[in-house]
Amino acid sequence: MDNLIEIRWHGRGGQGAKTASLLLADAAFNTGKYIQGFPEYGPERMGAPITAYNRISSSPITIHSNIYEPDYVVVVDDTLLESVKVTAGLKETGAIIINTTKPANYLKEVLKDYKGSIYTIDARKISEQTLGKYFPNTPMLASIVKVSGIMSDEALLEDMKGSFKHKFAKKPEVIEGNMKALEMALKEVKKI
Repeated sequence: MDNLIEIRWHGRGGQGAKTASLLLADAAFNTGKYIQGFPEYGPERMGAPITAYNRISSSPITIHSNIYEPDYVVVVDDTLLESVKVTAGLKETGAIIINTTKPANYLKEVLKDYKGSIYTIDARKISEQTLGKYFPNTPMLASIVKVSGIMSDEALLEDMKGSFKHKFAKKPEVIEGNMKALEMALKEVKKI
């Protein structure tokens, strides 16, 4: 498959990892890509670990399984670093993106088996500044787009503006904050 990119998301129920993976799939589809976006649940309860997946390609996707060797991993909750093997199967040519403020030496120690690129972003700070509450999924969505290059920053922002208008039709006051969260995250994700 041409340019197949596989992404695995790790989060906790209620943090929006599933929603972010579906928003990414929609945005990639709207740029002409073939996509898959799907969650995997264990115990379905708030705060329980969840996994979501994306496949994005420039040609039809014929694989229909979980992703065992992702190009990218997005960790929405850094408390999962010590309880879930987030780097399992992660290609060293890809990257892991972590919502965290923990120091680089801690992250390198906890991810000691992983030799690829590590990126961090403080999604809590961004979401609290732009939305007034902790919603890490919007900044994490922007960070995976920035790191992976799935689409341009401009294409993401344009697509999400339309998506947010539809999604938040009954709460238009949150659209501006979500757009600011995307813009901020695109600038603040950094490689360690």
